[in-house]
Amino acid sequence: MLESTVESGKILLAEPFMLDPNFKRSAVLLCDHSKEDGSVGFILNKPLQTKIDELIDEFPAFDAEVYFGGPVQVDTVHYLHTAGRLLEDSIEVSKGVYWGGDFEKLKFLVAQELIRPNQIRFFVGYSGWSEGQLDDEMNYGSWVVANMDVNYLFQSEAATLWQLIMENKGNTYSVIAQVPEDISWN
Repeated sequence: MLESTVESGKILLAEPFMLDPNFKRSAVLLCDHSKEDGSVGFILNKPLQTKIDELIDEFPAFDAEVYFGGPVQVDTVHYLHTAGRLLEDSIEVSKGVYWGGDFEKLKFLVAQELIRPNQIRFFVGYSGWSEGQLDDEMNYGSWVVANMDVNYLFQSEAATLWQLIMENKGNTYSVIAQVPEDISWN
């Protein structure tokens, strides 16, 4: 039985020994989840060491780092933000966290300094699961479900995010958070 319900707005934490290099020690914010249509999310803790204005021509000067969102469609850019109603067509996925919205309006808001780097995160690609795939992975024990907090996205360090969220779950998860990334370090 699942400890917590898988739904949009939750975080999926990779179990500590997941071998898939795309998801090893990852924290994925699930932005869309449907048993019939599959799921979409973004890895929150894999920075790419590039800025959005270096990646996209004609983007205003903006000191916002880009992250690896997942292995699906790595030729696309997505964004999570706190701008809410300022950015038409954005979808609230968790309290205070919005996904997407009008890209031209985004560029305007950035140029006018109405959106700052600490209010938005950009992703190359996304994490996706086909119908039933995520449920299968949950039954196999590949993921731990956690609640989202806006601070995880905009106030936490990527290098320690997986461990922080795992610790915040408490109980056994606090112990799991201390498991070294390479078991040979034990």
